[in-house]
Amino acid sequence: MAFPSQEHQPFAHLSAPNAAHYREILRVFARAKERFIVHLRPEDVAAELRRESDDALGQALEKLREWGNLRADADTGRVTSVEDFHRKRFLFQLTPAGQAAEQAIAFYEEAIGRRGALQSVALGDIAEQLQSLAVLARERDPDPARVHLLLLSLAERFSSLADNAQAFMASLRRAIDFSDGDVAGFIAYKERLIDYINRFIADLANSGARIATLLIQLEARDHERLLRLAARREAADAVPDSEEGSDAYGRAEEAAFASWLNRWRGLRDWFVSTDATRQSQARLLRQSAITAIKQLIDAVGLLNERRSGRSDRSADFRALARWFAEAPDEAAAHRLWRAAFGLTPARHLTVTLATLDEWREVGSGTSWEAAPPIRISPQLRRTGSYERRGKPNKVADRTQARRLLLEQAEREATETAAARAALRTDGPVLLSELDVLDPRAFRLFLGLLGDALAARSPGETEIKTVTGDGSMEVRLTLVPDGDTVHVRTEDGVLTGPEHLIEITDLMAAR
Repeated sequence: MAFPSQEHQPFAHLSAPNAAHYREILRVFARAKERFIVHLRPEDVAAELRRESDDALGQALEKLREWGNLRADADTGRVTSVEDFHRKRFLFQLTPAGQAAEQAIAFYEEAIGRRGALQSVALGDIAEQLQSLAVLARERDPDPARVHLLLLSLAERFSSLADNAQAFMASLRRAIDFSDGDVAGFIAYKERLIDYINRFIADLANSGARIATLLIQLEARDHERLLRLAARREAADAVPDSEEGSDAYGRAEEAAFASWLNRWRGLRDWFVSTDATRQSQARLLRQSAITAIKQLIDAVGLLNERRSGRSDRSADFRALARWFAEAPDEAAAHRLWRAAFGLTPARHLTVTLATLDEWREVGSGTSWEAAPPIRISPQLRRTGSYERRGKPNKVADRTQARRLLLEQAEREATETAAARAALRTDGPVLLSELDVLDPRAFRLFLGLLGDALAARSPGETEIKTVTGDGSMEVRLTLVPDGDTVHVRTEDGVLTGPEHLIEITDLMAAR
């Protein structure tokens, strides 16, 4: 029989003595429930824990029953005599409150221990799901079930990508902040991490451009029609299909449709940049990852400096503190303070143009006594401050300047996109076949050529690399016994050995 119900305290075992023992027992019940096993005998729990079934285990099970984590039922399956019936034998199982507590604790431990990951596979999955939605959008009457399942899978994959990226950048920040611990381990970790981030940046540039294109294509084919189909299916599950529930069904459909619109907006903001002032989250994440690489390199450089014995600011301040502690008297401490921080007030904060002209005629070897004096206002000498008479300056209106800067940024972005389009090749081409390049395209071409040549190791004849911002990919192959080529530009002629070059604009629409 079941024991009478008591007030549930399913988290009491966390603060009780032997809390680790209670957690092990409850994990056994949680794993058994995952295997669809509901009841466990004490000897079953002992076998999972690889220990003997003794009084201590029985007392722990009883305490968990008192707190409401477990339920105990009489074990009548093995009763063969009256004595067995009167002997206390119980089957234990998790109560609803105990199961809820286990799920909450597991979720908490997962969230606290999550390091996060930059999921390149998730980017590919999102692109494939959007491609499937684009195929359904072309149909006159798409299947609502397929549309709903694709949207659910897309939302789940995108949510996982965003959450893991946020957790990864936070854990990366902690790794950089606490890099003073195991120096050798941190340096080895840095090498793997930089390679991992570089691969993700390239994948994000490739898949991000494809995802942005698919999102724009779906919006052009009335994506809200697909979202409405998913909202109707969710409303049908939430509200019974009856005439009395028509108003409730309509409200449920509108609520589900608004929720899907909000998710779509988040997906669009993540991958599609609206203008130069509002960049996509994917672009911002790429910039943050590049910044993190620089910070990792700086942290390693600082560690190497410390290991080589070079001084840093913290060491200087510690040495200064030791000097203060060893000062013989207070006067010596004051002299040390003035020498270290130089806080002697200076009132001649302004120098006139006439004084500057006089100084230009004075040689560097002239003593201060023979040099021209500094002429200052008597009020400045007396009070240490000088206020200009008259009205204060008007607050400058920067609206026009900000508008000009915005127009300049958008114009430069357009020119850069045009330069990328001009350099993009349809397969490998010879350098000698390139047309006349305008100055902006030529500067971009020089940067691509420099990145490729810098990445090529001695003896290699072919190299493929991606620019630092992840926007373009260049493949350069040396032509054996090739002639000297001349690339004409508006600024002159670039001369060099013949190569096959293939330039891919990763930001262009697929």
